[in-house]
Amino acid sequence: MRRGAAGTADPWSGAATVFTGALLADADALMTHAAEVDELLAGLPPKAERGPDQRRLADEALTQRRRARHGFLRLHAEQVYEELTGGLRERLRLPELVFAAADAFPGLAPTREQMAAEREFAQAGKDGLEIDQGIFFHAVLGSPRAGHHLLDSMLCPTRRARSLLAEWRRTGSAVLGTLRLERLGQAAHITLANGRFLNAEDDQLIDDMETAVDLVLLDDQVKVGVLRGGQMTHPRYQGRRVFCAGINLVDLHQGRISYVDFLLRRELGYIHKLIRGVRSEDPWPRPTVDKPWVAAVETFAIGGGMQLLFSVDHVIAAADAYFSLPAAQEGIVPGMANMRLTSLAGGRLSRQVILAGRKIWAGEPDARLICDEVADPNLMDAAVQAATERLANPAVVANRRMINLAEEPVDHFRAYAAEFALEQALRLYSPDVIDKVHRFSTGRSSPGRARGES
Repeated sequence: MRRGAAGTADPWSGAATVFTGALLADADALMTHAAEVDELLAGLPPKAERGPDQRRLADEALTQRRRARHGFLRLHAEQVYEELTGGLRERLRLPELVFAAADAFPGLAPTREQMAAEREFAQAGKDGLEIDQGIFFHAVLGSPRAGHHLLDSMLCPTRRARSLLAEWRRTGSAVLGTLRLERLGQAAHITLANGRFLNAEDDQLIDDMETAVDLVLLDDQVKVGVLRGGQMTHPRYQGRRVFCAGINLVDLHQGRISYVDFLLRRELGYIHKLIRGVRSEDPWPRPTVDKPWVAAVETFAIGGGMQLLFSVDHVIAAADAYFSLPAAQEGIVPGMANMRLTSLAGGRLSRQVILAGRKIWAGEPDARLICDEVADPNLMDAAVQAATERLANPAVVANRRMINLAEEPVDHFRAYAAEFALEQALRLYSPDVIDKVHRFSTGRSSPGRARGES
């Protein structure tokens, strides 16, 4: 969108921006308002060096700009999305979309340069520009038309997966940074290998996981996917398999966990693909290719690890394993768990796990609401093999697709994702979360959890 220069911004007045409902006029008003805030912030020291009055002024300006962005998008989100995607002809992924919005509608969202500068600070030293990205995605996903198109676009294979596909099909083996991928008969095994951090999730793991899921789904030789943790190098669990320790709290404290590339991409990217599949080049007889998935849990599935279990078709847990979602402990929203665990296990158990931090051991009766079978830890390989053979039945794919449609209609997922997009962004910068991740990372609360362990 081309617009004339906004002119020199007046000193910060604190006045609310008034929108008329006309896109061009409102976009110019927002651009002028956002430029005022940028000018004010440029005249202040970094957040960690601001005095009380400077902090208060910056907070007021940032809040007023967020109100303006929210108000603009309430009126124009769908029209903005259509312009960014060429009338829904182009399929942009999350970062491409939000930065395209920043370029086409100056002031609507933070620019690449602003986000890169903010990335240099620890979480406590940031101005929370990711909240502004959350405002944008909340509005886009909240629109049925734009939201459905974005979710569908996120099912496309990644560029990285497409570049690796031929070699993967030829060799049936790949090492992708934090994980290993291997084809064994009709099954493809994704083995998390971030052993130093107990398979805790970070930006790199999310990218590796989506690449691996794409490769599994695009390989005609594979009928079933398997998710499993590899053997650990962590001293306490040396040589043992661990499924996943959830989010890496040290990275979160240091500002290295991305809202877009981790927290949103995780839910709308590879986990969504576990359920819906990956978009096919040929829309006949259906637009996506999906396959059944098995998860094998050894030692524990914490946080994001437990969340993964709600998206697969068969969960095998070692008899000495446990599950937990320490959402109250960490302070952030545990992805789609509030929706999916409630669907699987009911509201009461969900509250106990999410709000009260209840840990569930594989041997408890309630664990059968989370896992399908409990196996002797020494017999996990055999249990995984048997499960993959059962799920390789051709009728499984059609029936899992219908179950997923009934259990989680796309529009239900979209509406939840819209609210999650904003709530999670706000939680990332809440004072209690900043304090908790600082205590975790410095070892004053739970030294093990700071390294990705409960």
